[in-house]
Amino acid sequence: MVASLTLLTNTSYLSSNCFSVTFLPNPLIPSIHSLSTFYPQIQPQLLFSLTKTLRPNLKSQPFNKDCFRPTNRAFFLCRFSASSATPPTQQGILFSFFGEIGIGYEEVELLLVNNHDLTLASIDSLRSRVLSLQSLGLDHVDLYHSVIRQPTLLTAKEIDPLVCFLKDELEGQLEQSQVKHLLSASEPRFLADFPHKVQLLLDRGVPRDKVVYVLNRVNLPKAFIHRSLDEIDRIIDFLEPFGSASLIVKRPTLLNYDLDKQLIPRVGVLVELSGGDKDGTGKVLRTLPAILNYSVEHVEGHIRLLRSFAGLDDQEIFKIILVFPGIVTASRDRKLRPRIQFLKDCGLDSGDIFKFLVKAPLFLGHSFHENIAYKLVFLVKIGFKYRTKELTMAIGSTTRTSCENMQKVITLFLSYGFSCEDIVAMSKKQPQILQYNHTSLEKKMKYLIEEMDRDIEELLVFPAFLGYKFDDRIKLRYEVEKGVKGEQMSLNKLLTVSTKRFAGKQKRATSIDNLN
Repeated sequence: MVASLTLLTNTSYLSSNCFSVTFLPNPLIPSIHSLSTFYPQIQPQLLFSLTKTLRPNLKSQPFNKDCFRPTNRAFFLCRFSASSATPPTQQGILFSFFGEIGIGYEEVELLLVNNHDLTLASIDSLRSRVLSLQSLGLDHVDLYHSVIRQPTLLTAKEIDPLVCFLKDELEGQLEQSQVKHLLSASEPRFLADFPHKVQLLLDRGVPRDKVVYVLNRVNLPKAFIHRSLDEIDRIIDFLEPFGSASLIVKRPTLLNYDLDKQLIPRVGVLVELSGGDKDGTGKVLRTLPAILNYSVEHVEGHIRLLRSFAGLDDQEIFKIILVFPGIVTASRDRKLRPRIQFLKDCGLDSGDIFKFLVKAPLFLGHSFHENIAYKLVFLVKIGFKYRTKELTMAIGSTTRTSCENMQKVITLFLSYGFSCEDIVAMSKKQPQILQYNHTSLEKKMKYLIEEMDRDIEELLVFPAFLGYKFDDRIKLRYEVEKGVKGEQMSLNKLLTVSTKRFAGKQKRATSIDNLN
């Protein structure tokens, strides 16, 4: 066994064939007696003889023989190299090999102490394994951290099949960060079933071109490596009634969750609220699978608020969640409570609140200062009275448009000669006019005046004209009807008649044209 005496120093390492030398700033072993107590294999005379050799490197510092330390509180630590069982030539080759991937002398010693297989492996096999790992995209830093955390990566038999799977089956598309987590966070013995677990996703309906997308977005050790095939299969089974494959593709992180402690209770809250409507619950989950990020306590807190403060029953609450699952992401104190209070202040009762939120659920989600407040100011300026039901209907209709588009719509109406009172009157009849795209509105208004030769003020009587599709409804029907009834036909009758009835008229008009 080769003794290794270490004088630990701040900056330098000295070594001889038998000894490595370092310098420690603090005295942990106070005397030679203590040294010989801890390391009886080393004779104190050997320690003193070494100090003569080392003394020039200590810059002629005085040496306290009794305490075995220089006056600057350095001391000598005597130890035996645990790697000394390895032949000197093999040991040197191993130190050189690990040095190539950035692992230092003392780190190598620890690796060899704790991982006997490394001392038995041939250098060729170790180099081959390193090249194999590097082929996955690991650089020297990644390789260093991976080997330090899981030294058995260099010797375990499970690694080569895994590397082949990642390169061949997954076509090397697993992100480098995920490869690092896969290798360094898991003992190699847990990696043997990884290909089978990926195949399970394919067998359960996850499209092949989406599998890598899913793997790149989950916590691989939590979702796959430390779970058995049966546990993963149970999760997929549970989600199957709601469309497990599509849910996993839309929200891969669902695979991170614990089935019994997280997924089952969270889905259960929605199923119970819906009265057992699994189809409705599935629609909610497919619309916003991230709803399962929220704890049972969080969702139940929203439900209690809507029950007690808005006066809604469970069926009404679920219908609102059905059209706007994002309601559970809104803060109860900053958004839900003050906005429901606003609706109450405008004279809405619980029935009105329900109807409003079903039609304009985004009212609960938008930023107040950057969206709702801006629109309220515009609406009040053009003539809507504050805290009235008409104002709530108007603000509800604007939740699906931007502040900029709304401003351009109002400016467009004003440019065509409408007054603010006219805009308010039209929006009361057809609230959606404030959310229509301003470019589309201008196109229809120009066609009404220039092609149909109608008065723009007809929009005051029938503002719904602006809500119909231009090519498929307005232009098509006008071109058919103008040859039959002339150009002064009712806009209301032109556009509100059903498609089936209008198709009959169109056939008759075509027959007349053929006779002529």
